[in-house]
Amino acid sequence: MSKPVYGKTAVQSRNVAKISGSLWALVVGFILFLFWTPFQVGLFNGQLVDFEKPIYISALLGALMLLVWVGLDFKKFKLDEQRDLIGLFAVFLPITYALSLFVAVSHYMAMNMFFIQSMYAAVFIIALYLLKKKQVNVVIENAVLAIAYFIVGFGLLNWLGGGKLAGSLVGWFSNTVRNGIYLDAVMTDSNGLRLTSIFQYANTYAAFLMAFLFVAVFALVRSRKWYGTLTHSFMLVPIIVSLLLTLSRGGLVMLPVVFILLLLFLKPAQQILWIIHLGIAGVISLVITNPVTNIGIELNTAFSSSAALKGWGYLLGASVVVAGLGWAIQRFAAPWLQEKLGSWSSRKWTGLWLPLGSVVLVGLIAFLLIGTSAKSILPNNIETRLENINFKQHSVLERFTFYKDAVKVVKDYPILGAGGGGWSALYEHYQNNPYTSRQVHNFFLQFLIEVGILGFIVFMGFILYIFYKYIRGYVRRDKDEFNNGFFYLIITLSILIHSLLDFNMSYAFMGILVFLGLAGMAAVMDSKPLRRNWNKAGLRLGYLAVIALGSLFLLFLSVTYISSSNAAVSAKRLMGVSQSYEEIKASLTKALRNRPTHPESVVYLSSMDQQIYNQTQDEQYLDESFSLLTRALKDEPYNKNLLNQLISYYNLKGQKDLALAVYQDNADKFNWDIIWYSGLISSSFELGQDAYNQKDKAKEQEYFKTGLAAYDHVVAGVEHLKTLPPEQMQGRPFSVTPEIALNAGKIQYMSGQIEAAAETLKLGLSQDYTDPNNREIARWYLAALKKNGGQDQAVYDQLIAAEPTEAGQIDKIVAIQF
Repeated sequence: MSKPVYGKTAVQSRNVAKISGSLWALVVGFILFLFWTPFQVGLFNGQLVDFEKPIYISALLGALMLLVWVGLDFKKFKLDEQRDLIGLFAVFLPITYALSLFVAVSHYMAMNMFFIQSMYAAVFIIALYLLKKKQVNVVIENAVLAIAYFIVGFGLLNWLGGGKLAGSLVGWFSNTVRNGIYLDAVMTDSNGLRLTSIFQYANTYAAFLMAFLFVAVFALVRSRKWYGTLTHSFMLVPIIVSLLLTLSRGGLVMLPVVFILLLLFLKPAQQILWIIHLGIAGVISLVITNPVTNIGIELNTAFSSSAALKGWGYLLGASVVVAGLGWAIQRFAAPWLQEKLGSWSSRKWTGLWLPLGSVVLVGLIAFLLIGTSAKSILPNNIETRLENINFKQHSVLERFTFYKDAVKVVKDYPILGAGGGGWSALYEHYQNNPYTSRQVHNFFLQFLIEVGILGFIVFMGFILYIFYKYIRGYVRRDKDEFNNGFFYLIITLSILIHSLLDFNMSYAFMGILVFLGLAGMAAVMDSKPLRRNWNKAGLRLGYLAVIALGSLFLLFLSVTYISSSNAAVSAKRLMGVSQSYEEIKASLTKALRNRPTHPESVVYLSSMDQQIYNQTQDEQYLDESFSLLTRALKDEPYNKNLLNQLISYYNLKGQKDLALAVYQDNADKFNWDIIWYSGLISSSFELGQDAYNQKDKAKEQEYFKTGLAAYDHVVAGVEHLKTLPPEQMQGRPFSVTPEIALNAGKIQYMSGQIEAAAETLKLGLSQDYTDPNNREIARWYLAALKKNGGQDQAVYDQLIAAEPTEAGQIDKIVAIQF
C-alpha cells in the first residue's frame, strides 16, 4: 500500500522556511508538556480528588500553549485547505461534552471530562500546525521516542530493584512519588507481580509498549544513521521484556492484530525487515525473560545488589546483541532486499502475501506457546496467563457483560448521553451481576455513553475522516518516511485498537498520544484546496477569536479548579494529622467555594458536622450537613457516599422514616449492593416493629411489605447468579447474610408467614453459638419451627449448650400473638 521508503530516495529539504525563536520556544514547551504528563499516573481520570489536580493543570497548560500559538500565527493563519478545517472541527469535541453537562448524571465527573477533551482539542490544534513544519516534525518525533524509551527504562529500573533511583529522577515534578518511590510502578495482584511503570495499571502499560514496539521497529528500518539504527535496535528487547512482565493477555492478543494491520501499509522489503527484526528481538527476549522475571520477583521482596547487576546484565547483554544484529541487517541485508524486491512493489496485491503468511505464523506461535510444552521456556506466571487465553476465561466473559450493560445505558441516554463519567455513576443501576468496574473496558462504548449518539457521530466523523484522508494520501504519495506520517499512524492505531478491550483512554496521557498521532496524520493527509470564501478575514479571525476566547475561559476555569483541588487535598491531608475541626473546615470551605457540590469535600465536611453534633447536640451542625448534602445530591444523584451521609443525617434527627425513604427510593440505583439492601431491610423491620408497638397496623404492614420486597429482590438476585457461566466471577458478595436473614425472618414471622420465616432464618445460621447474633437467629428459627409443631433438635441442643436461658426465650416468642 505504501511507496518505497528505504534506500537513497530523494529527500525533500526540511529547511524550506526559517523557524522563529518564539516558535521553537513553543515547541520546547510542548515537549516539556509531553514529558511532564506521563509521570502524573499518566493523567489517570480516577474520579477522585487524588487524581484531579494534574488534569486541571494539563488543561491549563493546553490553554496557555493554544494562546501562544494564536499569538504567533494569527497574521499568517489561513483557511485554504481541508486540513485547516480539521482544526476547526476539533473544537466540537469539547463542545459535545459541554452539551452533555446539561443532562449529566454526575456534574463533577462530567466537568473533569470536559477539561480532558478541551486539552485534547488544544493538543490537536497545536500539533497540527507545528507538525506541518518538517524540522519541527522531526524534533517532536525524536522527543516522543526519547520520552517513550525513558518510560520503558523507568519501568525496568523499578522492576530490577532501582525504585529509589527511579523515584529520584522524577520525584521533583511528580506527585506520585512517595517516600522516594513511584507508587505501584511494580504491583502485585491475583496474577502475581506485574510491571505497570508510570500507569499503575499493567494493561494500559501493555498498550503503550505495543505502540512503541512498532514505532521502534519503524524508526529502526527508516534510520539512515548508524547511531539511530543501534539505538532503536537496542530498545526492542527492553520493550518486549517489559510487555511480557505486564502479564497482560489483552496486550499479547492485540499485538499480532495491530502488527498484521500495520504490515498492510508496507512494501514487501519493509515487511520482511519488520518480521526479521521483531523475530530476532522476540526470541532473544524470550530467552532472558525467565531469569529477569525471577530476579525482579526476588528484588521486589528484598534488594540485593548482586541480583540487580545480574538482572541488568541479562537485559543489557541481550539488548547489545540485538542492536548489533539490527545494525548488520540494516547495513547489509536491507539494501539487498530492497534491490531484489523493488520490482514487486509495483505488482498488485504483493503487499498482502506476507500479512496473510503472518496470520499463519502467529497462529503457529500461539499454538506452540499455549498448546505444547514449548511454553515451559516462559516464567510460570506468564505461562499461566497464556494458558488462560480463551473465550471462556472470566475476564472475557466479564467484558462481554460490561458491553451488554453499556448498551442498556445508551438506550436510556441516547442523544446527548449521560455526561462524562456516566458509566461510573450509573453502572450499578444497569449491571447484570455485582461486579465492580468504574470503566466499560471499551473506549468507544464509554464515549457513546458519555456524549450520546450526537457526540459519538462528531467524534467518529473526526477520526474516520483523518484516517480516510491519510490512507488515501499515503497510497498515492512517494515520500520518504520522515514525511509520510506513518510514525503517528502507528501510535494512534495501536492505542485505539487496544482500547477496544480496555480503558487506556481513561489515562489522558494515552489520549494525548492519540490526538498527537491524529494531528501528525492530518498534517500530511491528502488535503485539497478550499474555495476562496473560506479564507476571508472574517472567518479566519473569527476562528482564531473563538480559539482565543475558549482558551481564556479554560484558563480561568482551570485556575479556579486547581485552587479548589489544592484546598481539598490539603483538607484530606489534615484529616489524617489534625484534630482541629476549624482548621479542617477552613480548607473544605475553600474547596467548596467554587465547587459547592464536589462529592468528596461534601462528604468530609458533612461527616465532620455530624460528628460534632454527636458531641455537642448543637443543631446548627446538622443543618449545615443537610444543606451541603441536598445541594450536592442535585448534581450527584447517584453518589452512594452522599446518600449514605443523608441516611446518617436522618437517623441522627430521629427521622427514621425519611432514612428508610432514601434507602427505598434509591434501591434500584444499587441493585447488587448487599449492604444497601441489608440497610433497607433492617430499617423496614425497625420501623415496622415500632409501628407494632404503637398499635399502628397500617404502618406496620407498609413497612413490613417494603422489607419483604427488598428481601425478595435479594433472593431473586441469588438465584440469578446461579445462571452465570461457571468461568465467570460474580463480583462482590451477594447473598442472604445473617443480618438479612434475621430481620427478614422476623418480618415474616410477625406477618404470619411462619414456615417462610423458618426457611429464611435457617439461611443465616452458623456453627458459632458463642456469637450473640447467631444465637438470636437460632432463637427465632426454633420459635418458628415450634410455632408450627416442628423442631430442629441438633440446633436446639447446640443453642442450649451455649446458653441454657435460651429455652425460655424461645417459649416467650412462641407465646406472643402478632
